[in-house]
Amino acid sequence: MTHEPTPFNLTGPLPRGVAILEASAGTGKTFTIAALAVRYVAAGHPLEDLLIVTFTRMATGELRERVRDRLVSAERILDEHLTHGTEPPQDDEIAMLLIIGATKEEIATARDRLRTAVADFDAATITTTHGFCLEALGSLGFTGDVAPDTTFVEDVGDLIDEVVDDLYVRRFHWDPNRALGPQEARAITTAAIANPADALEPRNARPDTYAAMRVRLAQAARQELERRKRLGSVMTYDDLLTRLDATLRDPDSGETVAQRLRDRYKVVLVDEFQDTDPVQWSIMHRAFDHEDGTLVLIGDPKQAIYAFRGADVYAYLNAARTATNRQTLGTNYRSDQQLISAYDQLFQGSQLGHPDIVYRDVEAVEANRGSRLRGAPVGEALRLRVVDRRSGVVPLTPKGFASVAGTRAHIAHDVAGQVVELLESGAEIETRAPDGSPTGTRTVRPGDLAVLVRRNRDAAAIRAQLDARGVPAVLAGAGSVFDADASRDWLRLLEALERPSSSPRARAVALTVFLGWPADRIAGATDEDWETVHRRLHAWAHVLRERGVASLVETITTQERLPERMLAVTDGERALTDLRHVGQLLHRASTDEHLGIAALTAWLRKRIAEAARDADEERSRRLESDAAAVQVLTIHRSKGLEFPIVFYPDLWEPSWISREAEPVFFHDPDNHDRRTIDVGLDGSSYAAHRRQHERETRGEDLRLAYVALTRAQHQAVVWWAGSWASQDAPLSRLLFSRDPGGAIAPAGQGVPSDEDVLQRLADLAAGCPGCVSVETSTVSAPARWGAETVEHGELAAARFERGIDRTWRRTSYSNITAATSHGDAGAGGPAAAASEPEADGALLTDEPAETHDLPAVAAVPLADMPGGVHVGTLVHDLLERTDFTADPLPDELRARLAEAQARRAVDVGPPDVFVDGLATALRTPFDGVTLTAIARHDRLDELEFEMPLVGGATPTGVLTPGAIGRVLREHLPADDPLRAYAERLADPDLRAALRGYLTGSIDLVFRLPGPRPRYGIADYKTNRLAAFDADALREEMYASHYALQGLLYTVALHRYLRWRVPDHDPATDLAGVHYLFLRGMTGEPGAGVFSWHPPGDLVVALSDVLDRGASS
Repeated sequence: MTHEPTPFNLTGPLPRGVAILEASAGTGKTFTIAALAVRYVAAGHPLEDLLIVTFTRMATGELRERVRDRLVSAERILDEHLTHGTEPPQDDEIAMLLIIGATKEEIATARDRLRTAVADFDAATITTTHGFCLEALGSLGFTGDVAPDTTFVEDVGDLIDEVVDDLYVRRFHWDPNRALGPQEARAITTAAIANPADALEPRNARPDTYAAMRVRLAQAARQELERRKRLGSVMTYDDLLTRLDATLRDPDSGETVAQRLRDRYKVVLVDEFQDTDPVQWSIMHRAFDHEDGTLVLIGDPKQAIYAFRGADVYAYLNAARTATNRQTLGTNYRSDQQLISAYDQLFQGSQLGHPDIVYRDVEAVEANRGSRLRGAPVGEALRLRVVDRRSGVVPLTPKGFASVAGTRAHIAHDVAGQVVELLESGAEIETRAPDGSPTGTRTVRPGDLAVLVRRNRDAAAIRAQLDARGVPAVLAGAGSVFDADASRDWLRLLEALERPSSSPRARAVALTVFLGWPADRIAGATDEDWETVHRRLHAWAHVLRERGVASLVETITTQERLPERMLAVTDGERALTDLRHVGQLLHRASTDEHLGIAALTAWLRKRIAEAARDADEERSRRLESDAAAVQVLTIHRSKGLEFPIVFYPDLWEPSWISREAEPVFFHDPDNHDRRTIDVGLDGSSYAAHRRQHERETRGEDLRLAYVALTRAQHQAVVWWAGSWASQDAPLSRLLFSRDPGGAIAPAGQGVPSDEDVLQRLADLAAGCPGCVSVETSTVSAPARWGAETVEHGELAAARFERGIDRTWRRTSYSNITAATSHGDAGAGGPAAAASEPEADGALLTDEPAETHDLPAVAAVPLADMPGGVHVGTLVHDLLERTDFTADPLPDELRARLAEAQARRAVDVGPPDVFVDGLATALRTPFDGVTLTAIARHDRLDELEFEMPLVGGATPTGVLTPGAIGRVLREHLPADDPLRAYAERLADPDLRAALRGYLTGSIDLVFRLPGPRPRYGIADYKTNRLAAFDADALREEMYASHYALQGLLYTVALHRYLRWRVPDHDPATDLAGVHYLFLRGMTGEPGAGVFSWHPPGDLVVALSDVLDRGASS
């Protein structure tokens, strides 16, 4: 890189331009982002100007909570200073900065800005990268060409398998030579289509070579997957990234799009940026790398360990090279200084896989300068335990290396022994108050300990040893749940439910946890016993077919007393957790993909076969207990976590690198370090690329060791063993393969002797006195942990002594009006239509109503359309999926009707009459608008919302219909058609008091293009009315309280636009609310449509009343 970074000062000048903040483990990346958000808001940026991006949904939730907490805290501190003269806390740098040396007016201005940000926190855009892309494309109108029935999925593994199998059969089925085997073809095509942005090598292979054929196969696989995704209306979230990147790269419109994004987001903060990839960096660079904007990228390249998920640390390095300023976070808030000093001695400026990824010394925060661990058997922070081959504690190979299997078993025993010794020692950990001040000490407990391993199978071995010593331990995300015994039990059950009369399958189920028969019971079972099992399987199969997997789980749980049986045996809690987890995944698959028993069985069989390479977070095994227990987890799973004391049993082993000919990933120095896949599998270039791949893998090994070691707060216990491969392990290369400049060779120069290892570790300890302990690993006779006996008081039922707030609820328009005589039970959307009574409002009678002229039936195409729940649902569903601009429109409606009828047959009368009637309705002009002129990208169908009423989860008052009525009287002119509705809000059948949350779904929000686009609401009604003229429609708006519905939906849209549209003004941005009574829309302008334009000041005032409430 061109220049060294400087230390970052959180209270210094705010970053501008493109800034890289290089963190280290424990230096508070999330803390820094939240603090920067407070500073930018206090400096005058409304919260809606900020875009905060991270890479996982879980991290997004935590970040959102942290940012809000910091805003609330800063606003409160400033307010208390202004009101009571209270001095800010000395440890709150941001509050000190905003108060010390500032005038009262400046403090008040900052306080008010923060208060507004807290009140408008729902407007904050804190999201994942995929979430940002979806929002950006939607706001730019580039999602309009996405089919309405498009399904967004995270994983297209099944589709990839189809493509791979079909391509192989198509290309090689008739080839007697079979130039490619099925496994080789699968490896090539899977690698290519799972990483679509990667270049393919060899680029210049002769066309008649096998290497060129393999490249063509990879290219064809990518093209075929895209074709099938389009045919199946499937998009992945990565497709959103590709689409936005392509939009920004467009030479004609890219800069315009980028400017619109810069106008929307003035400050962009990106967390965990080391986990980005080239496409994500391209989007951020093109959209926000501009002299007028601020793009702050926060990450730690030393923690870049997710290459197998597509993360690319080279994208981070490229961004760092282009940054206008680079700074580092140098204060560690996690670990004790003694442990940090030991790591400084171990790493000493090492390059972790790349010259620009360098270990940097950090310092512990002042409060952690001393050790917080007291009275441990070994006091040093870093304990290095050597398995000495000379002592005979492990078996040796003929060449004198430690046997890998024997060493793993020995270390597992030693880990368990060290855990018991620590727990029995009475060691204590210093406790802290929320402000960091010491409050005393407490005894070390199992929940303070973690064991980090590289492989899931090693986690199970460690867990078994801890169980044998009586130490409670849990597996955290140790592999896919489809690799657990519970999955195989489920497979046996589903196979039996396919054929409930099959005797072999019944016997297989009897051995599972579902029935739990021991072998001797199976051996002695009578024909009557088996007949009982078959009857049970038939009954369960019926439950599965009729009510689904969830009902099956509940049925078996109750009938077979699963919790009671399973929790009574060793590891029962683990097994029950896995069993329920698999059941939930089966339920989701069966409902999402409409799978019957046979298809569901095949789905599970496939998931089990692929479990070893399954990286889906939702399929990772869950914690079986939240009790205080030792956590055993993989290093990858541990990232972002911290534990007081951590054990590392396998840093002496390197990552396994296959020696088979298979596709390899590498960064091509001849192609701007672009990530590349060599699918050629032979030749000199493949050999060179394979060596580069191995160098990069060994570099990530070093970063994996860094991530692991930096999880510890007080003490780390590390094992060394001299196996044949130890020379390539990260610990060995840190100790023996580093040059004076910090570069570390990708491979060791041979396995050092144990004598040399002990001497090297002694030198390490001497360089940091009192920080490092060098020990010999021995295993004494197994000892069990004598856990303290906890005295439990006599159990008694808790007494409920508080009152129930019956006004707080999650409610909707239909719930508010449910008790009225004309309450519309479904406010918007299919659910609404489904509950609209067939005779809602003025009834369609045999004679015309006296006060209205009934249009001739011939002029009302939908007059004879059947009514009822199912018709209303179908109409809403059909209109949501219809492209209003299609030509010819009737053909589009017929196609959508056929799709809807295929899902559920509904009587709509003669189909041609129904289609022509809907087409006429869509062509009916109203308020200068025709639905057929609204393109798909100018529509939001079924816009769901949830907004807090008078404080939401923390109520601050009560909302009454009378308060809404007063707003109408104050803001509606005398000639407004709905002014008199204010009196209707006195209806005693309306819910008298409300607070909590208001939910709903707006049938259609449409955008009217122009220099400043306007946004309108349309609500579809299939009601039968006696007439559809203006007076009749106004009466219906009153009678069914549709006026209230329109008001609430308008406020919801106003708040949405306030979040999405810069400088939103409801007076100019809103295009009214329009009730489309479809039966009365005959093609004449305004026929069957009630249009209303609530004044902008009314919308703002009503939004305020909904937010704060008022008495009636």
